[in-house]
This record gives sequence, structure tokens and C-alpha cells, in this order.
Amino acid sequence: MTGRREAIKVGLAALAGAGSIGAWAAEKSKDKDEPRPPAAPLITKAVPSTGERLAVIGVGTNNYSPTTPEEKAARREVLAGLTAAGASVIDTAPAYRQSEETIGDLLADIGNRKDAFIATKVTADNGNLAQGVAMIEESKRRLRTSVLDLVQIHSLNGVDVLFPHLAELKKKGEIRYVGITTSSGTQHDAMVKLINSQPLDFVQVDYSLANRAAAEAVLPAALAKRVGVLVNLPFGGRRPENSLFSRVRNAEIPQWAAEIGATTWGQIFLKYVISHPAVTAAIPGMTRIAHLEDNLGAARGRLPDAMMRARMEKYWDQNFDS
Repeated sequence: MTGRREAIKVGLAALAGAGSIGAWAAEKSKDKDEPRPPAAPLITKAVPSTGERLAVIGVGTNNYSPTTPEEKAARREVLAGLTAAGASVIDTAPAYRQSEETIGDLLADIGNRKDAFIATKVTADNGNLAQGVAMIEESKRRLRTSVLDLVQIHSLNGVDVLFPHLAELKKKGEIRYVGITTSSGTQHDAMVKLINSQPLDFVQVDYSLANRAAAEAVLPAALAKRVGVLVNLPFGGRRPENSLFSRVRNAEIPQWAAEIGATTWGQIFLKYVISHPAVTAAIPGMTRIAHLEDNLGAARGRLPDAMMRARMEKYWDQNFDS
């Protein structure tokens, strides 16, 4: 099996370089008996608590509630292409409308659940454990899986009652990893306290070239405690006033981008995030195969070292920080 996987990895490099991951995934995922073509080599990092390796780019699915067959087909192509390329992390939540159900349907149709790393979330409003218990069961039903790879306490909502329950589910083998999330700097201090006091496998936090607050305390704490990190909002945010892309709309790619193999602004933003020593993977939103192919480019080639990261920060602050 190992030899076959290595042969597969070698062969898809040319396919991926031609930008054909999406076309292949859309066609071949229909036929589960066809051998998979090789996946483009992607940078991976180890989950600190187990050593399991994950590709450094995954997909965020806040916008996975398609309203037309065309939209659903586009999302199917992303999820098929993600695992075909050798990546696996799919981050969702019950709060993301039809996201869980859409993912469950699409993975079942594609036949790639075993290649996916599904991370979802749970809450317990006002300490209501029954709410959280029911939410996890409903997530498994929607996602069509008996085991959830990662369950994260969403925005730290209900940590006191949920931690013991998640620990029990992990012991039973119903979930593989336990985590917490935030996308707000106002919760960073609380997150650090939980990193230092709870047996966490993952934290998910907001972090980008323009929003480096997590690097002050959250990322160092996670690194010290050997806790994996998923990064949300690596492109800033969906609103134009928060999006990093809106700030660079008329700007050319800097010449130094070639030194880290980045050909687009998106790859610059992602390479900065995933090059932090504490970061396990970034989970940008992707709804079209073009997003996937561009973002996976950040998971190949050279990553910025400490000197380049400092250079990137200085360049951003001097030219786009406002």
C-alpha cells in the first residue's frame, strides 16, 4: 500500500501542474472503481498530540448551503479535488446552515469520506449539556459518519460542561480530537487559559498577515503545550472592509514573492499563515475549483522563514496597513 501511494503521489504532480485536479476530480469521482491518479505533493504538518500528518491547507465551509444545482456541483468539485490532491481538512459547524448536510451528501456521493478529516463544532448555551449532546448526534447524522475527526467548542460556548463530555466521547472512539474555536481577538486571553488548563488537541483561531494578534499569546501557548492550530480568516474576512484582497486589488505581486514560490496574493497570504511554527493548517473558504487550485499552490514549495516573515510583515504594514 505504501508503494502504491508513493507511485500515485509522483504521477499526479504533472496533472496538478496542468491545473487538471478539478477536471479529474469531477470526472473520476463518479466512478469509484477507477484508480486514483497521483496527488500533487503538498506540505504536511504533524498533529502534535498524535503525529498524524495533515496537509497545511484545508477548506472552510461557512458558505456550503448551495441554492442551485450549479452551486452544489461546484462545491462537490472542491471536496473531490481536495482529497484527490492529498489534502483532507474540512471545517464545518451546525451554525453554518446546510453546510454539514451538504458535506455529508457530497462526500457520500464522491466516496471519499475515508480521505477526509471532518472538523465540526458544538455549543452548550447557558451550560445546557443536553443541547451539546444532541448537537453532536445531529452532526454525525448530517455528515453521515459514526466518528467525527475533530469536535470543537464553538466560540468557547459551554466549555465547562462540554469538556468532560467530549473527553468521554473521545475515550469511546466516537470522536478523535477535541478542540476550541474563536474568530474574535476578545477571546484570545480566555483561549490561552484553556490551552494551559485543558487536554486540548486543537485550537482554531483568527490569524492573517493583517491580523497578527493571535501570535502574541495564543500561538506561543499552543506551541508550548503541543496543541494543533487551525487558522480561520486567513484572508481577513468576507466583508470588503475586512478582506485582504480588497486592500491589494490594484497592487502588483511583489518581486520577493518568487522567493517563496507564490504567484498570487492568496498564496502570499496563506504561505505567511502556514509558515508559523504553531500552525497546523489554514482553512480558507472555497466554493469553486479555481479557489482550491490557487490555495493549494500555497502548500507547495518553499515556506517563508523567520527573516522572510518579518519582511512580509514590514511590507504589509508600510503599504497596506490602514
